[in-house]
Amino acid sequence: MDRRFWAVLGVSLLFALVISSVFYRMMARAGSPKIGEIADLRDVIVAARPLSVGITIKPADIKLAKMPAAAFPRGAFAKAEEVLDRPVISNVLMDEPIREGRLAARGSGIGLAPMIPVGMRAVTVRVNDVTGISGFVLPGMRVDVLVTGRPPMLDGTITVTGLQNMLVLSAGTAIQADARGQAIPAATVTLLTTPEQAETLTLANNEGRIQLILRNGSDQAIESTPGRDVSELYGMGGMRRKVADTPAPSHRPLLAVASRAAPPPPPDQVIVIRGMQKSVEIVGAGESRTIRNQDNIR
Repeated sequence: MDRRFWAVLGVSLLFALVISSVFYRMMARAGSPKIGEIADLRDVIVAARPLSVGITIKPADIKLAKMPAAAFPRGAFAKAEEVLDRPVISNVLMDEPIREGRLAARGSGIGLAPMIPVGMRAVTVRVNDVTGISGFVLPGMRVDVLVTGRPPMLDGTITVTGLQNMLVLSAGTAIQADARGQAIPAATVTLLTTPEQAETLTLANNEGRIQLILRNGSDQAIESTPGRDVSELYGMGGMRRKVADTPAPSHRPLLAVASRAAPPPPPDQVIVIRGMQKSVEIVGAGESRTIRNQDNIR
């Protein structure tokens, strides 16, 4: 019985050794790069330090690294001259390959200008602690713009949502949030707009009072709102009166009215007392006549 036990144990150990050897070889082949892959390395330009939005790349900001050709990132660069003097429009981490989408065209400007897409505009509006949401509007956030004023064709003050889902490019002179994400006290906020939205925002900022309201960056919905006026604020909804409903006097149609002679003025009357009798006489137009006699004076 001991022989049978040792025979089974020996076969089991041998079988386990064979399985382990095969498994190890398979894992080694899967994890080790092929000889062709080791030989086929490409140069790639990576960031030598963290690159923030708005800076222009200089030689000290980049370095050359090697990586397999199969893993070469799409849009990456292999030569330093392809990235030098180009503005950064998206943050780049240290040792991260620099890609085309993170850079603006050479000569497109510095600071905020390279971040403006072709066909878009950047409009700066003045804000305070209230209209600027107490400084909590940071670059990269999305806001709506409320406009409060008194339209020329409306009786009373009204607040409407003038623009929605506007991207904040900068708060004051800062074009990105600080490392801690703290609020940036700023007297101005710059928004990314279309040319038509730029006209609307400029007119609203000059003719009315604007208020920026913060929204979730993932909320891309555009809501349709009727606006609110003072009468609705005080629970008097439905009492909004448009001046345009009443035409101007110069444009009001003339109504045909039948002409009637004005009533004559009442005649002058004189009370005459003769002895015990009193009478009323009409005086005027060169004549005098008695219209009624009254009883004797008692």
